[in-house]
Amino acid sequence: MDKKDVIIYSTPSCHFCQLSKEFFADNGVEYTNHDVSTDLEKRQEMIDMTGQMGVPVIKIGNDVVIGFDKEKLSELLELGA
Repeated sequence: MDKKDVIIYSTPSCHFCQLSKEFFADNGVEYTNHDVSTDLEKRQEMIDMTGQMGVPVIKIGNDVVIGFDKEKLSELLELGA
């Protein structure tokens, strides 16, 4: 499998953002984090991509997941159940 780029748009106070990052750590998934509470350019990029301001927004390859959806993340990352 080709390794997919994983990007998370998050804020420090977001509980589901923390859960997402812990999920990635537990599964050895490397990711790039963008703190949209301070990075206005990345915040706008996230809004343009999704049309909303809720976090986390997780981009895996060309797929976008809004919120912490463990099953969907596992599927997109091709992790064993």
